[in-house]
Amino acid sequence: MTLRVAVVGSGPAGSCAAEVLAKAGIETYLFERKLDNAKPCGGAIPLCMVNEFDLPAEIIDRKVRKMKMISPSNREVDINLINEDEYIGMCRREVLDSFLRNRAAKLGAILINATVHKLDIPGNNKDSYTIHYVDHNEGGAQGIAKTLKVDVIIGADGANSRIAKEIDAGDYNYAIAFQERIRIPEEKLAYYNDLAEMYVGDDVSTDFYAWVFPKYDHVAVGTGTMSVNKANIKQLQAGIRARAAHKLEGGKIIKVEAHPIPEHPRPRRVVGRVALVGDAAGYVTKSSGEGIYFAAKSGRMCAETIVEMSNAGAIIPTEKDLKIYLKNWDRKYGLTYKVLDILQSVFYRSDATREAFVEMCSDLDVQKLTFDSYLYKTVVPANPITQLKITAKTIGSLLRGNALAP
Repeated sequence: MTLRVAVVGSGPAGSCAAEVLAKAGIETYLFERKLDNAKPCGGAIPLCMVNEFDLPAEIIDRKVRKMKMISPSNREVDINLINEDEYIGMCRREVLDSFLRNRAAKLGAILINATVHKLDIPGNNKDSYTIHYVDHNEGGAQGIAKTLKVDVIIGADGANSRIAKEIDAGDYNYAIAFQERIRIPEEKLAYYNDLAEMYVGDDVSTDFYAWVFPKYDHVAVGTGTMSVNKANIKQLQAGIRARAAHKLEGGKIIKVEAHPIPEHPRPRRVVGRVALVGDAAGYVTKSSGEGIYFAAKSGRMCAETIVEMSNAGAIIPTEKDLKIYLKNWDRKYGLTYKVLDILQSVFYRSDATREAFVEMCSDLDVQKLTFDSYLYKTVVPANPITQLKITAKTIGSLLRGNALAP
């Protein structure tokens, strides 16, 4: 037999999964509803992703080596990378996603431009899953109804995952990312050449942060919030536009985007021979709201488990086999999610705690720990003395900002 795997969704999670499967010679179908789709997000990727996923230089619009943290009272703290070869990559999602998708297809994944509607789930461990979908390659937007039988399914279809609903994976809270892409005059864009800005405050986000991130020929200006009320989101976006107004003068909005972002992993991420990855699984970190690397990595880890447990496609893996991917994932990244969850609940509670947070970011030990954690995706264990210093500084900052008051 030859194992047949369907990957639904061709963002970083789905494309990286399909690449691993196709390389192993497994019959791989990669479904994508909109081939020109780009998820609205800041588009920041850590250095480790560039190397680990062999991303070519043209994927990166800007190499950011300077971050500006801006507090509710407009106190600015500069965080600069010291090593010349270190940077945060800024990319446009349509460019990144297209590259990863095409690479998977070149390696043998069968790309299907289609909307998946429904699954027929077998009653045993051996029978096929039937995917019901509408093929847009034929029949355009309306499409033509078709079915496909497969042995394993990877749900990589984002926060509103149809696959997650079909397997009753359970719900999660989600935030909304709202972003405007703004083309600003060249002399203004020069300011953002290798600089990204993060703003905190109730005026720009009640539970998250707002950003100005540089792209190829424009800046992405946005906010994240747990509020799904459109009026609230508009008000918060007006807040970030007002805070950054003098830097965006003469700018023209070229695109407006909004998208849900999961706030924690789903209750069930593997059911039967169906596994969830990326946003569909809920792999966005609290505090930073970052998920591109974790999406790509989860897709790869899930596919590697399938390749290994199926003996490169010779046998059908079981639910127990697929759950090995979850064990490996939780062992590797569980602590990262917990730490960032705590950080968000401590520092994003009020403007007083946000002031304390920005003050803390001026400390070089904190900066190094933060950047190492972000660039290399580990909760870097500082030596005990540094750890004690950081703890003392954290408590000191919180006390000075009256942020420990209930």
